[in-house]
Amino acid sequence: MGTEHSDVYKQIAALARQMNERLPDTSVRAFDELLTNAVKHIPGAQYAGITIVARREEIATPAATHEHARTIDSIQEKLRQGPCFAAATEHDSYFISDLQTETRWPDFRAEALAQTKIRSIASFELFTTRDTVGALNLYSDNANAFDQDARDLGYIFAAHAAIVWAAVRRGEQFRSALASRDIIGQAKGMIMERFSVNAIEAFDMLRTLSQNENIRLAEVARQIVEADHPPNERLQ
Repeated sequence: MGTEHSDVYKQIAALARQMNERLPDTSVRAFDELLTNAVKHIPGAQYAGITIVARREEIATPAATHEHARTIDSIQEKLRQGPCFAAATEHDSYFISDLQTETRWPDFRAEALAQTKIRSIASFELFTTRDTVGALNLYSDNANAFDQDARDLGYIFAAHAAIVWAAVRRGEQFRSALASRDIIGQAKGMIMERFSVNAIEAFDMLRTLSQNENIRLAEVARQIVEADHPPNERLQ
């Protein structure tokens, strides 16, 4: 491996360390940061995007460096075919050297050529969770933009990105759990005061309401708190 490529690998490793040490507040910010760095450090990449496919095969693009990436995902959502969709759902990586001569996904090929200037695509499986799968995608207006070195870098970048994304998601879930605990505590206190019951009885009342209404306990608590103190009133 040449010195130039070795330096790029070192830069990506350093970026991964930096992102782990200073995790963004949200997954969207994490995606924005990693895509900016992907375009900067992976040879041939002009644009980058994240494709997420939910359990019901609904496709979303939570982050992209250019509108072309969103257009490509929109086409794939409509047609249920394409390299990014395949990378996410088939847990593999897919490469298009030249969209003009690509024989796979013919309907996708025709619409992508008609709606964008993209000629090369590199799609890497990014993560898999119980509810969603995802892919990191690189794009170029030039044919044969991603050589083996660029693909190797893409694999490494996707692996680091998946680790960072998982850490950010855990942080989001933790903050959500804290918020749910706080709102449940508020609702429980209100019930205790209003009905002269103890903490266990108040929680049982909340749980019964949740089961009867078939909605989450935190949502029941939120409705109780907001019914007593509407959001606009709390801001006054």
